[in-house]
Amino acid sequence: MLCVRVWRGLSPLCRGHLSAWKRTQSRTAASRLDLSGMYPPIATPFTPEEDVDYQKLEGNLQKYAKIPFKGLVVQGSNGEYPYLTEEERVEVVKTVRRSLPTDKLLMAGSGCESTRATVQLTEKMAAAGADVVLVVTPCFYKGKMDGRALIQHFTKVADSSPVPVVLYSVPANTGLELPLDAVVQLSQHPNILGLKDSGGDISRIGLIVHRTNTQDFQVLAGSAGFLMAAYSVGAVGGVCALANVLGRELCELESLCVSGRWEEARGLQQRLIEPNAAVTRKLGVPALKQAMEWFGFHGGACRSPLQPLTEAETQQLRRDFSSNGWL
Repeated sequence: MLCVRVWRGLSPLCRGHLSAWKRTQSRTAASRLDLSGMYPPIATPFTPEEDVDYQKLEGNLQKYAKIPFKGLVVQGSNGEYPYLTEEERVEVVKTVRRSLPTDKLLMAGSGCESTRATVQLTEKMAAAGADVVLVVTPCFYKGKMDGRALIQHFTKVADSSPVPVVLYSVPANTGLELPLDAVVQLSQHPNILGLKDSGGDISRIGLIVHRTNTQDFQVLAGSAGFLMAAYSVGAVGGVCALANVLGRELCELESLCVSGRWEEARGLQQRLIEPNAAVTRKLGVPALKQAMEWFGFHGGACRSPLQPLTEAETQQLRRDFSSNGWL
């Protein structure tokens, strides 16, 4: 779905890049994709030698094609993107593009620490078949990543990107939250579609939706643990690690929220909280990959230095799923 957007009231910093953006984006200026729906941030399977296992990746893609996802997020945090080379990151996106049905969106992570590298990788991701890029906040020098620096970074990336941009705030991993005022200002850029917010602050998500409503800006919940709450304050979808394991159930929760069936949604949401916490903040990507194995997907080991779960952690993970009726 394409909707007209207007770039209103920009700061001089953002306005200064308008002519460059028009030159490179004339075919898509003032338009946007509809992001609403559910996306799993897919995991990257590895061989025992820690090479990317493209055969197992394609096996997962065939199974995901049977679930009513809006699309897939490739090379997000759960794809272990910091541990992949640039060539691997691009090749994984190419592999997904070849397998992904044409009616599904491919959102590719293209964030790097420098603006220059992010611009270059974004162009490569678009050439590899990404419909949208997901750009995480640079964070190594997080003490200097204030609103001014981040607005400049994301503006330059969006100016040059051949495809629309979604901002990505994941403070648990970066130690840095994209400031609300920066989000509001960036929402005015015609090539920035929305935000994936993984922080879990529902009042912040609601305020972002409220303060960007004239821009038709789209907010995606970054975790299944607060998906229903995010929908209640105006989010349009979710990018949820747990969707790699319980994809149909999360699509059902999305449907219940969109249709206003809040009592049913609450019961399902409550059963998802503990397993979601287990595969995210408690035990992380190794737990997500272990749970994928239990549910018939290819998870496997992570790339070093991430370590496999201990026996005690594996037992805790199983309890978090079984006590809620999933195993």
